[in-house]
Amino acid sequence: MASRTSSPSVSSDSVLSRQPTPIDLSLAEIAKQGLIITACEKSDLPTLVHLATSLHGLVSDSLRRAAWPILLACKTTDGDKTSWRDLPAHREEAQVGLDVNRAFVYYPKYDSEKELDRRKHELSNVILEVLRRHPALSYFQGYHDIVQVFYLVLGAHAAPQAAARLSLLRIRDFMLSSLDPAIAQLELLHPLLREADPLLYEHLPKSSATFALAGTITMFAHNIQKYKDITRLFDFFLARHAIMPLYFFAAVVLSRRAELLEIDKDDEDILHVMLSKLPEPFDIEFHIARSVELYERLPPGSLGSWGWWRISSSSVLKTSATLDDIQRLTLEDGERLFAQQEKEVCRQQYQKRVVQQATRSIKNARLRLWYYRRYGVVGLAIVVGAYAFWLGESGGLGSTRLPLFGYLRDLMRRFIGA
Repeated sequence: MASRTSSPSVSSDSVLSRQPTPIDLSLAEIAKQGLIITACEKSDLPTLVHLATSLHGLVSDSLRRAAWPILLACKTTDGDKTSWRDLPAHREEAQVGLDVNRAFVYYPKYDSEKELDRRKHELSNVILEVLRRHPALSYFQGYHDIVQVFYLVLGAHAAPQAAARLSLLRIRDFMLSSLDPAIAQLELLHPLLREADPLLYEHLPKSSATFALAGTITMFAHNIQKYKDITRLFDFFLARHAIMPLYFFAAVVLSRRAELLEIDKDDEDILHVMLSKLPEPFDIEFHIARSVELYERLPPGSLGSWGWWRISSSSVLKTSATLDDIQRLTLEDGERLFAQQEKEVCRQQYQKRVVQQATRSIKNARLRLWYYRRYGVVGLAIVVGAYAFWLGESGGLGSTRLPLFGYLRDLMRRFIGA
């Protein structure tokens, strides 16, 4: 394992402390700025966690540029000095290009196509650098939504390192060769809702919670259309347990309790559509506070469900879920854990294929048995009748028609053995 290096500190005369106060900040936010600056200068993680969680989060992008790298434990000496452009192309770069071409739909609004194209080019470069430096990662649709936020906050130079640490240490379960680990996380939503609100839980669909996938896998960057809200939410997610996007989703579901209960529980399609979208207007602060309350009351290990115990021991939820874990682990640790988890995924995929093949074989055997039971007696009667007719015509087994008997015998054997 690579040796650890200290997190970068922010000097007292840094650009952070010289930032002018935006005129649109409230008095409470202005007062909070000084606390965030001091916490960043001291790399005071507990205080940063509190500030990132409490009302208004980290307030502004100028403060986030100092705080997010600390929360993600970005190291000044991290990374390979080799230019990413000289590294082999990643296998999924074509899909990256298609997705980035759809970036910046809601925020920000650029004055010209030229500026928009430049931004898309820089965003693409950030993603490609992460993937080329860590080629084992599998790109997923929606990853560009996450990285877009990092790019807009941190800039093209600092975003790749932060996105790499996020990818390997916070959302690794979503970047494996299969989405099964992501689905395993979603299955925790059922016991969470059951414990939080049994009546609502009984009303909701019991099938796989894929309606929560788009939100949780993209840290809601795919769902939230206001830039101020998504950066505020990222403050919260980066400061708390890696499972918090799932708790945030549960908080949204619980907040829509009355609306959901009005829908017939048999209308699963309508319920799925409702569950997959955020309500409008959306109160980001209310749902963050509800998520914290929910997590503190019902942490994942207390849900009394096999879902938590089925989560891989190499999952981010069990290896790098907290800020203490993030501060301790390097990118090399993340790659090692990724390799362990990928082996498990490949083994599970192999086992699944074996079970599927065995199931198909059993179905085929049952089909042949059913066919034989239905048509075998008729076929046997035809064969016996033909043989009896032959005996009657020939007067015995010594006839020259014996080859016909052999043919019918072979035909019957093939029929039975089919």
